[in-house]
Amino acid sequence: MKNLKFLLFFLLSITNQTFSQLKPVQYKDDKQILNGFKIAPTKKSTEKPGILILPAWKGIDKLSKDTADKLSKMGYYAFIADIYGEGNYPKDNNEAGNNAGFYKKNYEAYQKRISLALNQLILAGANPENIVVIGYCFGGTGALEAARGHLNVKGVVSFHGGLAKDEFRATEPITAKVLICHGADDPYESIEEILAFQKEMRDTKADWQMIYYANAVHSFTNPESGNDNSKGAAYNEKAAKRSFEHFKLFLNEVLKK
Repeated sequence: MKNLKFLLFFLLSITNQTFSQLKPVQYKDDKQILNGFKIAPTKKSTEKPGILILPAWKGIDKLSKDTADKLSKMGYYAFIADIYGEGNYPKDNNEAGNNAGFYKKNYEAYQKRISLALNQLILAGANPENIVVIGYCFGGTGALEAARGHLNVKGVVSFHGGLAKDEFRATEPITAKVLICHGADDPYESIEEILAFQKEMRDTKADWQMIYYANAVHSFTNPESGNDNSKGAAYNEKAAKRSFEHFKLFLNEVLKK
């Protein structure tokens, strides 16, 4: 029993130590209070590469915090964006869907929240000319909006993110490099949306790549999503590891270290 208690205490202390490196940052969109997190690289470089993390539809979660910690150890400044703001954090899937839906429809408001978080990443120490935006699920949609909105970033990465763009929106040139990590069996992205996205990339003459992961559905990077593919969202360890390796290759190509 004593050994078990010690093990639990040890594991808890490691977790707390990891997240203690994340520093809360309060910033604003006009009067709306936003609460993000920043973390500095454990080994700093003169190039000061930075990565903005856009969380999934429920807001800042363990996955985004774990990712920030990994990136810090890899030599990157990282900032986790708060898109919804204080008083608007969803309590359940229904509220999360409504919140995410609002920003997908009002993409300019989404781009503004991303831009404000980008400024916080720069204030934290990142080189404004050496930044990549990444996102998970709803955040993956945001990563693409960063590219569509011509934010000053070198590249964007979407992990199982929404790809759709309103067909009535103008298609403009995309200069940021684009990486899409997509579950081959994701039921939330229709063939029509995928083909429309790929056409957008070709029409904008973007430097893009889209990688499919076998037997992976939506949310395949998140261990908290369970393992039942029939639910449409589930963790896939192999796909999560492979996509992170592809992500690292992308960073090595796009950002200066």
